[in-house]
Amino acid sequence: MINRAVQITKSYFQIITRRIPSNFFSGLNPLEKDTFKKHLVYMLLEGVILGVLALNEFVFLKSLKGSNYQLGFLFQFSIVLFAFLVFINEFMKRIRDRKKLLRWVAWITRLPLALIYFFPHSANIQSQPYYHYIFLGLFLLYFTGNIFILPNINFLLKNSYRHKNFGKLYSYSLSMNKVVMLIVTFVYGYLLDSDNFVFVYIFPVVAGIGILSLYILSSISFPVEKMVAVQSGIWASIKKSISEMVNILKSNVPYRHFEIGFMIYGFSFLISVTVITIYFYDALNLNYSSVAFYKNSYNILAIILLPFFGKVMGRIDPRKFAAFTFLSVGLYIFSVLITSWLPQHFVFSGITIYYTLLFYVLFQGIFSATMTLLWNIGSAYFCKPSEAGTYQSLHLSLTGIRGIFAPLLGVLSYESIGFEATFIIAITFSMAAVALMIWSAKVENR
Repeated sequence: MINRAVQITKSYFQIITRRIPSNFFSGLNPLEKDTFKKHLVYMLLEGVILGVLALNEFVFLKSLKGSNYQLGFLFQFSIVLFAFLVFINEFMKRIRDRKKLLRWVAWITRLPLALIYFFPHSANIQSQPYYHYIFLGLFLLYFTGNIFILPNINFLLKNSYRHKNFGKLYSYSLSMNKVVMLIVTFVYGYLLDSDNFVFVYIFPVVAGIGILSLYILSSISFPVEKMVAVQSGIWASIKKSISEMVNILKSNVPYRHFEIGFMIYGFSFLISVTVITIYFYDALNLNYSSVAFYKNSYNILAIILLPFFGKVMGRIDPRKFAAFTFLSVGLYIFSVLITSWLPQHFVFSGITIYYTLLFYVLFQGIFSATMTLLWNIGSAYFCKPSEAGTYQSLHLSLTGIRGIFAPLLGVLSYESIGFEATFIIAITFSMAAVALMIWSAKVENR
């Protein structure tokens, strides 16, 4: 199984390298070269972490025997904290030494994961439910770090990369990050099938890698002297930012439609995502290797499709692009739904492959590729370049708001009316978002 993972990785690496011209790194100045090396190492280390976290919800359900609602909270933590970005952004403006901030974040939010080593290394952990709450608390702290880290990454890179080189250098680092993530997810799933509690040894390593990666990120050259002092108080600035965001939604009708569509789609995605994990465990009884196979398969497809969809997005109305993205969500949820009715499958090398879930891989891969673009740059199509930061902050804040309750509503729906009805509700939301995007684009073009 590990050999197969290595073969897949080599094949994809060849695809990447063939797409890079021989002069890819020519024309870079010394600062860009130094920054790229550090950012690439950071992304490789983060790829290891993301590969482990890819199976985190399944570990919580299968190994720790956490409850469905607790699983909803675990997924919720990675989304809901974005709601606080409007406050964090104003705080960031007042930080003169962001390097020191990143290093403090590393120790405060990454090191505590090492405490998982002291969890019972056997099924005894399942009879001590307070470990569930400790696990949840550790990852709430971990994801809190991201709201400080993510805004700083682009900030550091934009001060080091020239505009003409930003895209190609960032995309290459991202591709390498995904390759490492795929390898780690596959190997980690294999290890978990051999020992369901191997995670107690893995997370202390993840803690160390997380600290190291942020130290490397913080070593990127940062022009402290260029920071502008903020004159107004933080609460006055926050109030001004919120007022500005409200005015954007009132005045920019196409963007308002885009965000409403995103909110509607978000209910579909967030209602279903936790329930799909429960479905894989309770209904299909998948092992770790099988879950890793499905996650890796759609991620490989997403990486391959990214360049194509990147070109498409620049040529069409972003609302039409969003409609296609939201449609792919409905289709992959439908592919999971019909697995209950068409349960035919086969087992290969310990991996259970359902025929219907191959369509899940296809549409999830399309969704992952298009959503990566829509999430990161979709809002920029509705504003001037100078307003892009404000529009993206508003977008992420609204994303965090929907994350406050949607994952738990999914679990409540599943426990009240079952898998099938919950999936049908999620599909209905995604189709409503598609309809809104198509209508909005047509109204403006009349």
